[in-house]
Amino acid sequence: MATKFKLTRPELKRFRDVLARYTRFLPLLKLKQQQLQITMRQVNRARQDSLLALKQAREKMDSYKVLLNDIAGVNLQTLAAPETIKTSSSNIAGLNIPVFEEVFFPQAQYSLFATPPWADQALIDLREISCRQVEFDIVEQQYQLLQKELTKINQRVNLFEKVKIPEAQEIIRLIRIKLGDEMTAAVGRAKIAKSKIAESGSSSSGKIHVDAYGGINA
Repeated sequence: MATKFKLTRPELKRFRDVLARYTRFLPLLKLKQQQLQITMRQVNRARQDSLLALKQAREKMDSYKVLLNDIAGVNLQTLAAPETIKTSSSNIAGLNIPVFEEVFFPQAQYSLFATPPWADQALIDLREISCRQVEFDIVEQQYQLLQKELTKINQRVNLFEKVKIPEAQEIIRLIRIKLGDEMTAAVGRAKIAKSKIAESGSSSSGKIHVDAYGGINA
C-alpha cells in the first residue's frame, strides 16, 4: 500500500470522505464507459459498411483504369480530387468526434467533343471513389478517437475499482482497528483505576483501631 496515512481520527474522516468521492465518481465513469462502448459498436459497423462501399466503388472503376491515360488534355484524377470537405462535430460522452457532411469538387471544364463519351461517367465514378474514401477516413478517425478515449476510461475504471476504492477501504479498516484498540485499552485502564480507587476506599473504611482504654473501634 503506497499511500501514506496516520492512524488518527482526522485521517479516518479524510479517507471516509475520499471513499465517498470515489464511490460517487465511479458510476459516472461506468456510464461514460457504457456510452463509448455502444458508440464504438455503431461506428465499427459504419466503418465496415464504409469500407465495403469504397471497395465496390473501386471495383466499378477498374474498367476505366486502362483508358484514363487516353484523355488528351484532361486530368480526371485532379478533377476527382476533393476541393473542400465539409464536416460537423458530435459530442459522445464528452468527446467531440468529426461527422462527415459533404464533399465539394472543382468545377469540371473540358470539351465534350474532344473527350471520349465515357469520360463523364469515369469522372462521376472517380468522384464516387473520392467521396467514399473521405467518408471512410472520417469514420476511421471517429473509431480511433473513441478507442483512445475508451482505453483511457477503462484504465480509470480499473484504477478506481481495483486500486483506489479497495485501498481506501483497507486504510479505513486499519485506522478503525487502531482506534478500537486504543479505546479498549483506555476502557481497560479506566476500569483498573476505578478498581484501585474502590479498593483503596474499602481499605480505609475497614480499618480497626484500639483506643487507649483497650476498646476496639471499627
